[in-house]
Amino acid sequence: MEYIKGGVCAPKGFVAGGVNCGIRGKEKRDLALIVSRSMASAAGVYTQNLVKGAPITVTQKHIEDGYARAIIANSGNANTCNPNGISIAEGMCELVETFTGIKQNDIIVASTGVIGQELNLEPIAYGMPSLMTSLGSHSDWAAEAIMTTDTAKKELAAKFMIGGRPARIGAIAKGSGMICPNMATMLVFITTDAKITPAMLQKALSEVVKDTFNMISVDRDTSTNDMCVVLANGLAETEDIHEVGPLFEDFKAALADICTQLAKSIAKDGEGATKLLECRVTGGKTDADARKIAKSVICSNLLKCAMFGADANWGRVLCAIGYAGAETDVKKIAVTFKSSAGEIKVCENGGAVDFSEEAAKKVLSEDEIVIDVALGDGDDAATAYGCDLSYDYVKINGDYRS
Repeated sequence: MEYIKGGVCAPKGFVAGGVNCGIRGKEKRDLALIVSRSMASAAGVYTQNLVKGAPITVTQKHIEDGYARAIIANSGNANTCNPNGISIAEGMCELVETFTGIKQNDIIVASTGVIGQELNLEPIAYGMPSLMTSLGSHSDWAAEAIMTTDTAKKELAAKFMIGGRPARIGAIAKGSGMICPNMATMLVFITTDAKITPAMLQKALSEVVKDTFNMISVDRDTSTNDMCVVLANGLAETEDIHEVGPLFEDFKAALADICTQLAKSIAKDGEGATKLLECRVTGGKTDADARKIAKSVICSNLLKCAMFGADANWGRVLCAIGYAGAETDVKKIAVTFKSSAGEIKVCENGGAVDFSEEAAKKVLSEDEIVIDVALGDGDDAATAYGCDLSYDYVKINGDYRS
């Protein structure tokens, strides 16, 4: 993989743009559009929350046949729990059809922001002409337009090989709060010019999400609007991927790399976060046990607070392992904290070891911390991503609607 510039516009045949249409006032872009010049295979994964935003219902219906050509998304309003939500989401797609000629049933729609406030089509209709004018190599504008409490745009692209031939993949994402989705994350839009059937694209995405976006947590809250979708327009001169094999594995590896990097960037940009936390579990009895333990550690609010304070309170790691619901022999567990400042073992055989609190504080004062958990039960491993819990998280969420 070679990382390149361009985001969702890096693959052949994709353009993007973003404008301010007034949903969030005049302070930032709040309406994004991504368009493929040809029909693309489409796949998606969505929130497991029983309360789902109307755009998810519409998008699922629109890509039932496995194809789409465009993505429209707004920030500032989630279009969730509204009696007219479906008609508004469909209306957004109708506007795209009016201005682009792409049939509304071939359009993915997404919204993010405040839940339970009615979304009006008027500002979106007003912004469509300037949104069309903005279309071009402007992945960064689209990335900005889907941000809510994010502090940084999340955008990535890479060139990779499929069977010895080059292809490209690009992505934008948003996510900062309500991140513990057991699905994907808040919003992730991925484009690629690889040739792959809808069924194989869905298989690749579902498998990759399990190890990436499903393994992150900011605050243990699952959003109502989580969505991760991929469009593959096949404009690269690669062989068609229609079955599991070397070509499929080439594509899946590239998708996994992009999603891993985005998952980490989302965790690091958690609301009020000062540190990225990465829990690496090895020696699990089963894959499922390793996942449960890694996610349990990352989700522990007490541990997150300790990491914010650079406190080597390893007992909170053991506590989180103990209630994870996984089979493990606690008398075999070892815990090591690592960062660019070094590493320090704080637990072995499920008990305390002598270590320097001063040295541990130095390790934990960096902005990226690895919590290494060795279980000693088997051969399976898993990694989860999260962040610390700071004073600012409460401040941000105490007045989110205002």
